Amino acid sequence: MDDKTKTELEAATFRRLVAHLQERTDVQNIDLMNLAGFCRNCLSRWYREAAEEQGITVPDPAAREIVYGMPYDEWKAKHQRDAKPEQKAAFDKLHKL
Repeated sequence: MDDKTKTELEAATFRRLVAHLQERTDVQNIDLMNLAGFCRNCLSRWYREAAEEQGITVPDPAAREIVYGMPYDEWKAKHQRDAKPEQKAAFDKLHKL
């Protein structure tokens, strides 16, 4: 597979992952962190860091809007719930490793 095709496939996969996360607003970031070790905020940070490697400045709010599909504060107001004690305990246990 040539590099151009590989990049196109990776980009399509990224777009599909982002669309999936935008549709699954029922899945909280803490759930993602506890199960997969990353969340929407991680993905937006990786996007920003990749842009920086190319000499492009993408502020955190803009990167988050790309991943969340709306401004972060709006997403939080519409979809974010308080973490349950068991979610917090699982997060604390996993991130003490």
